[in-house]
Amino acid sequence: MAVADPNLELAPAKVNLFLHITGRREDGYHLLDSLVVFAGIADRLAFAPAQALSLSITGPFAASLVAEADNLVSRAARALAGETGVHPTDVRPTGERPTGALSLEKFIPVASGIGGGSADAAAALRLLRRAWRVTLDDSALDRIASRLGADVPVCLRSRPMHMRGVGEILTQAPAMPPCGLLLVNPGVPLATAEVFRARTGAYSPTVELPTGWDTAQKMAASLSGLTNDLEAPAIGLVPAIRDVLRAIAATRGCLLARMSGSGATCFGLFAGAAEAEAAASRTGRPGWWTWGGPMGDPLGG
Repeated sequence: MAVADPNLELAPAKVNLFLHITGRREDGYHLLDSLVVFAGIADRLAFAPAQALSLSITGPFAASLVAEADNLVSRAARALAGETGVHPTDVRPTGERPTGALSLEKFIPVASGIGGGSADAAAALRLLRRAWRVTLDDSALDRIASRLGADVPVCLRSRPMHMRGVGEILTQAPAMPPCGLLLVNPGVPLATAEVFRARTGAYSPTVELPTGWDTAQKMAASLSGLTNDLEAPAIGLVPAIRDVLRAIAATRGCLLARMSGSGATCFGLFAGAAEAEAAASRTGRPGWWTWGGPMGDPLGG
């Protein structure tokens, strides 16, 4: 899935295989513990030289963003420009603001718990660092990403990671076997802030993960003892999530069914991509969005 075009960047969907809320800081931000992986479906962000900085949006889910006043891609571009003061000298004279026509093709549902906006912002940072020839190391890019959202740092990497803190503490994920993912969204957007406000109860413990799993079955068995702490409050807000989870769990070959992030997208874990693709063809309902395919390292990093 990795692309060689320097003016094109993929923004893969993020999936939380588990998500524990472990506490809350004094500033109100919740502390997280999550194993994050990425799916083989991605938004596509392209860059072309232009006289001004602009963003156009196309694709199956473009309409959901048309009315959005300040897309995360635009915010990421401004944040990178403000951090560096660097511009593309081959396009504009020194001292003027960065320019370029950005085109975002949306294939990932909006407000769906699989990091569409965060992945887009991360793709913008990777793409514009290259297009603007910015001299900025990864740690500086991480600082910008953290200001844009909790999922943006992990989406910068777009490979399996163990994520903690408020999204800024990232360590190597366990070694994972080949797996397939089924993603299903009931067609209902769900705001992260609403889900966190609806959450009640005690905090969950942090998790010590093994060094790896050699089969998808063993990984699913290990993860089955963990939870997504936002699943119950999300179901309270969008009861259709329960229907999605039941449909996934009932699909032949499903090893684990769980909600991702703050919802409403849920995933099924399968032994391979072919099984997940077949499950996607059997799980659809009117109004639902489904995708099945590989879990892995979509950017080939």
